[in-house]
Parts: sequence; structure tokens; C-alpha cells
Amino acid sequence: MTTANRQRIIVQKYGGSSLANEQMIRANAARICKRKAQGYNIVVAVSAMGDTTDRLLALAQRLAGDQLPPPREADALISTGELVSAALMAITIKEQGHDAISLSGRQAGIRTDNAYGSARIAHIDTQRVRREIERGRTVVVAGFQGLTATDDTTTLGRGASDLTAVALTAALTAERCEIYTDVDGIFTADPRLVPEARILPRIGYQEMLEMASLGAKMNPRSIELAAVHKVPMLITSSFNDQSAGTIIRDWEEDGKNMEIRKVITGIATESNIARITLRGVQDRPGIAAALLTPLVNESISVDVIVQNVSADGRTDFSFTVKEDQLRRAQEIAAEQKQVEYAELIARHGYAKVSIVGVGMQNAPGYAARMFQALADADVNIEMITTSEIRITCIVEQRSVGIAARALHQAFELGED
Repeated sequence: MTTANRQRIIVQKYGGSSLANEQMIRANAARICKRKAQGYNIVVAVSAMGDTTDRLLALAQRLAGDQLPPPREADALISTGELVSAALMAITIKEQGHDAISLSGRQAGIRTDNAYGSARIAHIDTQRVRREIERGRTVVVAGFQGLTATDDTTTLGRGASDLTAVALTAALTAERCEIYTDVDGIFTADPRLVPEARILPRIGYQEMLEMASLGAKMNPRSIELAAVHKVPMLITSSFNDQSAGTIIRDWEEDGKNMEIRKVITGIATESNIARITLRGVQDRPGIAAALLTPLVNESISVDVIVQNVSADGRTDFSFTVKEDQLRRAQEIAAEQKQVEYAELIARHGYAKVSIVGVGMQNAPGYAARMFQALADADVNIEMITTSEIRITCIVEQRSVGIAARALHQAFELGED
């Protein structure tokens, strides 16, 4: 294979919904074969079929009784779903006239640390994958998994087949990474909440990372890795061949219209948020660490944090967690002995609504415009947090659709 041909590699990823049945597997195998016939070398990363991972975890939990399944064995178990998908896809590609081979994460050279359930990729030895490409084969890699230095199987975390695909793209210096899913691309807002939401033809890494962390249907770690290695990504539908999808890459790579564009890229929403407030906490150094460290140790993700100081040296300390983690977070906060407080209040039924746009870094007035739009829509703001390219408000769950539509209209995101 010539050096030029070696670089004509595209990595494609197919999620569980894209592999849910025989018909979908055949259709996506045909898409792979079509791209192969165009002269590209194709490497494919696959997720488990449908809800396979959930079913395997539920079975493991029943057999483990009152205990959590051992992490090592849980990873060994749920990694099998992707192995099934990879083998079935390779079989189908071969049936359609192109040579193919399935590889486990181990066979594909994906090495990770020892964090079962959320392992991080250390490096990828691409020798085996490149050998198979040299032989003219389409390589189908089981996503979501890797191997430790002690030869134990690990998984990378839920939704991390995207991460496998991006990592392979970077390691192989492939042209781009194509993510095939059940949506047509990245929308300006959740179309279920905002009917006039439109597909973004392109978005930058920073903005996509913010939207992914706020609930958009992408794995945030895959965006981080793509940004570090400058991996162009296409997000498109495996159900709709007419969809052009969304390209994720740096704005700086495009020389025209770098500043003449919308400052706000999209509206991100996330439901099922809960809030915990500790009232009457003594204001002293180390309070935040004492309250939050036990939660982190229990793998409870704390998001929006607000601390208010009153005149008597006491403070109200509030933070949000996901609703399904509220009970455990409440127990941990109540059980800790380092911080005294007068009252603990836990409430659910909240949501996050955010405006995201890299242009906000150098454009004033967007916070005021956001708050005014929510006020005009009679949406009450419970908490506020910001970053350089994002402003997030906590609102009541019942108001999230109203808030998203109001902001989408206020920032004219329905217009090209």
C-alpha cells in the first residue's frame, strides 16, 4: 500500500440503535461497503446491539444479590456485547462482497489504565489494525473496551464507543471520524422541546464539548480527545441517508466569516436535576472541600454550586446533582461530621437550560439578554453558573421547554 493510500482512512462508528436488528446491520454494512468502493480504507467501531449492555448489567446485579457485581467481572461481562456486534458486522460485510475482520479492543491494541467501568486510554498499538488494512480488509473493532497492563479487560464508560472511534482516528491519522447515530446531527436545541430547532452544519470543539456535558447526545470525553488531536468529526444519521449531518472541527481552520456569525451556537438542556441546600453553615476555609469530597468519593457528580454569605458569618451552601443520585447525596451530606449546619433541604424537579457560544468570550450583554428572555417567558431562575462560552440557569423542570423556546427565539437560532 502506498503512503497516499495509507492516509485515506476513515473511521466510522455505529451505535446500539444503528445495530438493533439484522436489517440495520445489513444496511450499515452496505454503507461501509459503498465507502470502501470509493477507495477508502475503513475502520469501524461498534457498540453493543440495542439494550444489550443494560440487560447484562441487570442480570449481573440479580446474581450478585445485595452486593454490587465485582468491577473486574462486570467489565469482562459487558464487553461481550460489542464483541457480538463486531463479529456480526464483519460477517455481513463479507457476505456483501468485501473482506473484513472483527477485532476485540485487546486485538486492536487499545491499552488502558486499571479503572474498571471508566478506564482511560493510555495508548493504541496500531500494528495489527494496519496489517489488516494492508491486506485490504475492513477492520471492525469492538468499541467501549481495552486492556490493562496486566491483561485484564476494561470498559471505558457508558457511551464510550465514540471515544474508541476518535482514539482510533487519531492513532491511525485517519482523515476523519464519522459517528452514525439515530439523530440527523447536532441541533440548535432539543427538537423535542423546540420544534423549530435546526441542524448545525458545523460546530467548534469548545462549543460541542459544552453542549455534550450539558446533555447533548455525545460522549464528552470523545470531544475532548478530538480537540486535543484535531480530529474532524461528522455526526449524522444511520437512518436517514439524506442527512448532511454536523461537522465538528475548529473555527480557526476556516478562514472566512470567522467573526461574522452568530455568537450563540445553541441551547442545551438537561432534565432530572436535584438541588441540595445546607443552611446556616459556618463560613470558614475548607467548607466546600469537606462537603463535596465525600460525594466525589462515592462517584456522585456535583454540578452547579452556589454559596451565599450572610451578615452573621453563616452561609447557605447549595449544589445540584442528578435526580437519581439525590437520595445517596442527601445521606452523605447528612452523615458527614466535619461541617455543622442548621438545616438540610433537598428538592427535585429541576432542569438546566444553557446558552452556548464561543463568541460570548468577547461580546458583552448576553447574560442580560438571556435573563430578560426568561423573565419575559415568566420562567424563574433558581441558580446560575457560567463559563467563558456558556451561561447555565437552573429552572423548574416544568418550565424547561418554555425556557428553551424563549431563548431559541431570543437569539434567532431558527434562522440561518
